[in-house]
Amino acid sequence: FVGLTLRAVAAELGATTGVVTHYFESKEELRDFALDVLARSVDQRQRGEAPPGLPALRALIVGMLPTTAAAARANRVWISSWDTVLADRKLTKAYADLYARSQAQLADAVRAAVAAGDLAADAADADDADDADDLAAALHAFTLGLTVQAVLDPRRFPPARQLALTDAFLHTLAPAGAPTA
Repeated sequence: FVGLTLRAVAAELGATTGVVTHYFESKEELRDFALDVLARSVDQRQRGEAPPGLPALRALIVGMLPTTAAAARANRVWISSWDTVLADRKLTKAYADLYARSQAQLADAVRAAVAAGDLAADAADADDADDADDLAAALHAFTLGLTVQAVLDPRRFPPARQLALTDAFLHTLAPAGAPTA
């Protein structure tokens, strides 16, 4: 993210800096646009047609992981943006809001999975918002941690291993004998 400049973008496009500044007045505008594109790409990956319950919860998690070349590139850019984000209060708040929305989606999927009988009753009480929110926070932390490991060490964490680890983690939350994938 450090290398993101109007000049670098123009060079990559084979255009002049003037062409880029026609659309983006500053590096910050370009950066904000890039971050918005990245956030939307995660939303797109998560919009699978998984059946409700545990499959939908799994699809949300898998949609965040770098299991494809495009997702790996997007996550690499996302992770590299953190230093920029932490230095800018407005961006820090924007990222916190994005993560909160992501956790809210996970919490909704947790509630649906509990209601469908796909998660053990003690994993999260569907009627207890705190339980679902706490489990969503744990799932989000697991997913973000796995994402960072996979981006930093893709040979140790290839897509198949990411999926296996996700399924193993979800299996610990499922009722005894329930399938997780």
